[in-house]
Amino acid sequence: MALNLVWLSFFLSAFAIGCVRLAHGDAAIFPAMLASLFDSARTAFEISLSLAGIMALWLGIMRVGERGGVVQGFARAVNPVLRHLFPGVPQGHPAQGAMMMNVSANMLGLDNAATPLGLNAMRELQTLNDKPDTATDAQIMFIVLNTAGLTLIPTSVIAMRQAVALKQGLVGFNAADIFLPTLLATGVSCLAGLVAVAWTQRLNLLKPAILGTLVAIVAALGGLAVWLRRAPAPQVDTVTALAGSLFILGLIVLFLLCGAARRVNVYEAFVDGAKEGFGVAVQIIPYLVAILVAIGLFRASGGMDWLMQGLAGAVASLGLNTDFVPALPVGLMKVLSGAGARGLMVDVMTTYGVDSFQGKLAAIIQGSTETTFYVLAVYFGSVNVRRTRHALGCALFADAVGLVAAIGIAYLFFH
Repeated sequence: MALNLVWLSFFLSAFAIGCVRLAHGDAAIFPAMLASLFDSARTAFEISLSLAGIMALWLGIMRVGERGGVVQGFARAVNPVLRHLFPGVPQGHPAQGAMMMNVSANMLGLDNAATPLGLNAMRELQTLNDKPDTATDAQIMFIVLNTAGLTLIPTSVIAMRQAVALKQGLVGFNAADIFLPTLLATGVSCLAGLVAVAWTQRLNLLKPAILGTLVAIVAALGGLAVWLRRAPAPQVDTVTALAGSLFILGLIVLFLLCGAARRVNVYEAFVDGAKEGFGVAVQIIPYLVAILVAIGLFRASGGMDWLMQGLAGAVASLGLNTDFVPALPVGLMKVLSGAGARGLMVDVMTTYGVDSFQGKLAAIIQGSTETTFYVLAVYFGSVNVRRTRHALGCALFADAVGLVAAIGIAYLFFH
């Protein structure tokens, strides 16, 4: 119901804003909105088709991993923690291993790998769903942890900052200087999402396994953060690139070796799983078209610009520093569109400078938040879940907390 109201509000508010602009003499507004409508639909279709290949690859690899016992091994390793967060998932269920691998890919900033792994986890969780059109507690927890997921290395953001710095002629620029602030911001967002879902579902987080895991993760990330903060920029770039590629290839080789050790015909198992990839990608198309056309229409109407002007005025009226306002659209857009937020981040870095406070804040926001509506539309759409219950509310709460944290942390580090 919540997603239905939000989707409808995009269309109605965009049309109302268009009427206001037309009344003020802007005759080009409705043709522009119509063009955006069709462009967004085409984009959604292209994204879904481009996902077919990667989905076929990962579903094939996952099938090898299942038959080779790797997925079950992941499930046993993370069961002490996940059984408290996902009490509805039986011990040793394949969904546990699939969720763990999705979390691992998200932590390394591997969006292309994380998405198919997440979709596979949703499919496994759906096998436990007694009401196929309604989200289960486990699916909601998984979705919210995805939208507010902990990002260990914001690989793509660091690469974009380096590229913009080269264009601006900055020598010796450390594109990874936003690593620690981003890590802290995404950690706050993840914790907020976890607490929100736990409170809604009446889950007890004060369990030794959960607390011990959180302490261990914080200690490990803190040590890595200190190293990355002191390391030269070229070395950081090399390590981040190596970590991502090694994770992907290492995972594939592990699955294949374990499958071969169990005398599994890995080729046939891969093909068997890959056959499902195209079907999943096609199934996503209507859900992705629905959300992207609504967002595109609202953006084309100028609604986002009006919203930003109102926020800037409200902040100024409170006597607060407004230096963060130019980067704020990145956070608001990231909830709606990852590609749109990426473009806004580059625009902020180009306008104000990649090494400016606004440029750094935009990068922190981009690296510490997730495309909530995209994730909800694609993940729930892949299993035909229409009633999302409290998933959207908890995810947006985590996004809001993460955005505020990103702004505060940026002021602490760079202002």
